[in-house]
Amino acid sequence: MDPDAVAKVFVEHYYTTFDANRAGLANLYQDGSMLTFEGQKIQGSQSIVAKLTSLPFQQCQHSITTVDCQPSGAGGMLVFVSGTLQLAGEQHALKFSQMFHLMPTPQGSFYVLNDIFRLNYA
Repeated sequence: MDPDAVAKVFVEHYYTTFDANRAGLANLYQDGSMLTFEGQKIQGSQSIVAKLTSLPFQQCQHSITTVDCQPSGAGGMLVFVSGTLQLAGEQHALKFSQMFHLMPTPQGSFYVLNDIFRLNYA
C-alpha cells in the first residue's frame, strides 16, 4: 500500500463528495470519529454529518493545492490538505487547511478517526 496514493484517492473522493452531496460523507466516519471545525468539537458520524450539512451555504467548490501524508501507528495515516474553497455567489475564494487521521477498517478500506478543519485568514 502506497500511503501517498491512498491519500490522493481519499482526498479526491472526500472533496468531490463534499461539494456534491455532503450527506454522502457519513460512511467515511464512525461513532468514535471526531471533527474539530473552526474550534468546535463534534463526535460521531451522525453529529459530524449534521454539522457539515447545516453549514450556511448550499454550493461550494474545493480546489486542492497540497496533500501531505505520513504513516501513523496501527496502519493508519495522517493526511494534511491545503487549498481554497469557493462559495457560490462569493467573489473571493477562502483558503483552508484540513487534517485527516485515517484508520484501516477490517474490510481493507479506511475511515476518518480525526478531522480538523480551519479557514486560513490572512
